[in-house]
Amino acid sequence: MSADTPSDSLFGGFIDELEESFIAIILGLMTLITFINVVLRYGFNTGLIWGLEMTSFLFAWLVLFGVSYAVKKTANLGVDAVLNIVSPSARRALGLIAGAVCIIYAFLLLKGAWDYWANFANLPQTTGRWFPLGFEEMSRTSYRSWYEVNDIYMPDMLRWIEPLINEGEAYEKIPRFIPYFILPFGAALLFFRFCQATWRIWHGRAESLIVSHEAEDDVRDVAHMNRED
Repeated sequence: MSADTPSDSLFGGFIDELEESFIAIILGLMTLITFINVVLRYGFNTGLIWGLEMTSFLFAWLVLFGVSYAVKKTANLGVDAVLNIVSPSARRALGLIAGAVCIIYAFLLLKGAWDYWANFANLPQTTGRWFPLGFEEMSRTSYRSWYEVNDIYMPDMLRWIEPLINEGEAYEKIPRFIPYFILPFGAALLFFRFCQATWRIWHGRAESLIVSHEAEDDVRDVAHMNRED
């Protein structure tokens, strides 16, 4: 069965478009910034001071978007030696167990990602060690939104956030909560994708969370057709 089954909801379709568009934009920006930096460095003995840090942040965004995208496309590598020797019902049960483990993992990752990012966004962390039981009380001494990145200058089009989150103080570099936002957002996407993949296994529209063998089947079909010719 195809792993690229269309999403069953309007929200799922929106997430599909969001991931694919962002991955394309991020790849394009990384390529462009790196190319410009190479030309400037070897052609004019200069460079973009912020280029390396920007590409590092973009790469982190690409990885975290790519993780959920791979779950959507069933592109994760895995060992299916056991799955191939058990019955379809046992295969489905093992797939559901794997899906449940992945959902729990993604939920814990989401909690940790939120708690880390919240420090830089003047937002409360969750309470509870494993399961969020609420939000902590914050004081002015807990605010961390004034933390800035090292090299990327603050663009004028983002100055509107200064009175909202930094008490009107001007940023010289962009605040860290902006590039770090991918942590909770990427974890939320991953959680959504694991829930979606497990739901498909439950309804029989997929067999597992790992990459299928449809490409190998297609190659065998083509080879068989060539032998007949």
